[in-house]
Amino acid sequence: MAEFWHGYLLPLLITIGEILCVVVPLLVAIAYYTYAERKVLAYSQLRKGPNVVGPLGLLQPIADAIKMLFKETIVPSSANRVLFIAAPIVSTALALVAWAVIPFDTGVVISNINVGILYLFAISSLGVYGIIIAGWASNSRYAFLGALRSAAQMVSYEVSIGFVLVTVLLCAGSLNLTDIVMAQRTVWFFIPLFPMFVVFFISGLAETNRAPFDLPEGESEIVAGFHVEYSAMTWLLFFMAEYGNMILVSAMTTILFLGGWLAPFNIEPFSGFLGHVWALLWLLGKILFVMFCILWVRATFPRFRYDQLMRLGWKVFLPLSLFWLVLTAGVLVATGWVPSH
Repeated sequence: MAEFWHGYLLPLLITIGEILCVVVPLLVAIAYYTYAERKVLAYSQLRKGPNVVGPLGLLQPIADAIKMLFKETIVPSSANRVLFIAAPIVSTALALVAWAVIPFDTGVVISNINVGILYLFAISSLGVYGIIIAGWASNSRYAFLGALRSAAQMVSYEVSIGFVLVTVLLCAGSLNLTDIVMAQRTVWFFIPLFPMFVVFFISGLAETNRAPFDLPEGESEIVAGFHVEYSAMTWLLFFMAEYGNMILVSAMTTILFLGGWLAPFNIEPFSGFLGHVWALLWLLGKILFVMFCILWVRATFPRFRYDQLMRLGWKVFLPLSLFWLVLTAGVLVATGWVPSH
């Protein structure tokens, strides 16, 4: 019995506890990211935003969630019922499981695998399946057109993101996300790799279908994109996936380019538990800054045309990322700065 407890049950309970410590705050963050978006857009347009439900409108996300829970989920009679329901579940699940390898401090991570960045790239690539399945299972031309546009958009930026990640790996010498953060002790990667930082941020906007690349949801063009037939909780799951992916992109940007949990100039005034709190505060602060930038971009730029989007992905970002990859490799070899581990 003792062997079963220490060998199987206790590690399982610890893992479940770690998962809950990440997923529960993440779900709360997703809910209140919608509130933050409405507030940021409102202030950008000289409006109030949510200010009725609760003090300063802080209970608005909870009211929205309750409203969705009690609404009826309508499945079109001609839709493939199994795939129709499975699509939003797949999208939301992928947005959550990606956090398994995101480190919050040295050793503070659910799964500290050596190929963490490859795992993230694979999970982000799978995200298109939920959208394709939703568009096809709806048995609607409008939904299917939105799904195809979204798939083409995501694929066009996956290649550029791949080259950006390889550039970071050349500088860090490791696929492990913790090692990538620790490689930035001397200088955060956004300084020497600034063009790649810009490409990654913009590609992240397109990858998550966010403005100004929210073409799959172009209301005036294709009604509402791939999720036009969805309602209530199934519709909510798609937007939980979208906002979860926005937070994930912010976390990846922070870890790959902004030094993760490292403070500027390696200021570490605390050790032990307070040291972990200090690191977590810096990580969350950087993530919140990138999240704000995503909302800022939405409030500033108009929606791109589809041909402009494709031209940016294939004719600008792809050659630029490939050129910067070759340049980075050449500089590292010429100067002898190639990481040894």
